[in-house]
Amino acid sequence: MTTPQQASTTPRSAHPGLPETGRPGTELLAELAVLTAADLPTRGGHTTAYVYDSGRPEVRDTAEQAYVAMMEVNGLDPTAFPSIVALERQVVGATACRLGGDDTTPGIFTSGGTESIMLAVKAARDARPDILAPEIVVPVTAHAAFHKAGSYLRVTVRSAPVDPSTYRADPAATAALCNENTVLVVASAPSYAHGVVDPVAEIAADAAARGIPCHVDACVGGWLLPWLAEAGAAIPAFDLSVPGVTSLSCDLHKFGYAPKGASVLLFRDEAMRLGAYYACATWPGYTVVNSTIQSSKGAGPLAGAWATLQSLGADGYRELGRAALSATRRLIAGVEAIDGLTVLGTPDATLVAIGTDPAAGAPLDLFALADETRARGYFLQPQLSLDGLPANLHLTLTGVSEDGVDGLLAVLRTCVDVVRPLGPPTPPADIVALLGQVDLTALDNASFAALLPAAGVDLTGEDASRMAPVNRLLDALPPATREVIVTRFLSALYSPYLGG
Repeated sequence: MTTPQQASTTPRSAHPGLPETGRPGTELLAELAVLTAADLPTRGGHTTAYVYDSGRPEVRDTAEQAYVAMMEVNGLDPTAFPSIVALERQVVGATACRLGGDDTTPGIFTSGGTESIMLAVKAARDARPDILAPEIVVPVTAHAAFHKAGSYLRVTVRSAPVDPSTYRADPAATAALCNENTVLVVASAPSYAHGVVDPVAEIAADAAARGIPCHVDACVGGWLLPWLAEAGAAIPAFDLSVPGVTSLSCDLHKFGYAPKGASVLLFRDEAMRLGAYYACATWPGYTVVNSTIQSSKGAGPLAGAWATLQSLGADGYRELGRAALSATRRLIAGVEAIDGLTVLGTPDATLVAIGTDPAAGAPLDLFALADETRARGYFLQPQLSLDGLPANLHLTLTGVSEDGVDGLLAVLRTCVDVVRPLGPPTPPADIVALLGQVDLTALDNASFAALLPAAGVDLTGEDASRMAPVNRLLDALPPATREVIVTRFLSALYSPYLGG
């Protein structure tokens, strides 16, 4: 133990996050355990978003070891590290063979669905340099990554309405938005929000007739739907075998159960893949040529994905698909038996959106329901209303969900009884009005943080995990205002005013 005088003479780092001398690994791992104690659980199926658990610890251990073994290999230069070429060919080929292609199908291994989607949009845009104001047409249920790609790449995104009862894309509405500036049409297989597969064949056929490429976003379902079909589910055609589909994205860190940072982008032909690449020789350093947005990148995710595919094999994925399908069917039946709840649409995948049943009278406060289930160990992801599509709670069921679905349903029934007396959600009208008058973009982080308690946001007290007041407020605001608020919140969260 040091005296105050001794402590005062000890050299200190200029930054509190960097110690003056290195700390032992055991101490660091213990601190990590403390820091992650409040995180959502990543195994066991209680977190029904963000994480994908195969329930196979030996597979995870193998993937971890492969990840670490390749962690320092730099994917920037495949001629310096030929191992990444061999691994990527295997991973892309395995993905293509399940999705309407073969081991000669052109593809790219990327860091995730957003990067795959951005590269698909770039390839489509660059294939038409004659179009000075490029546009893409997506269903309103398409993933936010398309809007992000539009923002980054300066491509206008036009959103087509979907069928209000099935939540599937409307081919006629999609076609109506196509014009001479359209460089890409999009369909989802499935859409993340509701788990339904869009009518890919119709959308792709119309796009092909207009000479427009068609991308299928199968990020969440690409490595799941084929196994569900083998388990007896009726899965509509959606992959590269469908005429008119020119590219497809598939995340392996979702239902491929690989470590995060693993996605595949497939193309029908090599010319389109070349459009996704980037090269630069107009600087005095080494010649740059990249297949992805990243330049330097560790090969750990690639090795982890390869090891997971090899460890599980077709039989392993077949069993995981069967279990996830069984869990989904039981969940849907159980939800429909709870007074006040209903499943939105008819999910094709193991993604389910739980809404309120209009025939049951006053709607339940789904945001309060999410808080109650989280307090009892189950995280359900709130999704806000948009363009007539109702707010709901999202669940993604994986291979381990089959063993826990009865427990989840029991918690749901209990929590419905708890929130029913609360009545429908009531956003604070005064705060909604205030936010309509305040220029949030002009506030600094400290000022924005000071506003949060009035909106019901408490990140430090006992109710820090209860987000119903925030979600009620956001749901009452237009999407553009939601975007400003959550952007300012993120900025404040990483500042000393909220981040500590």
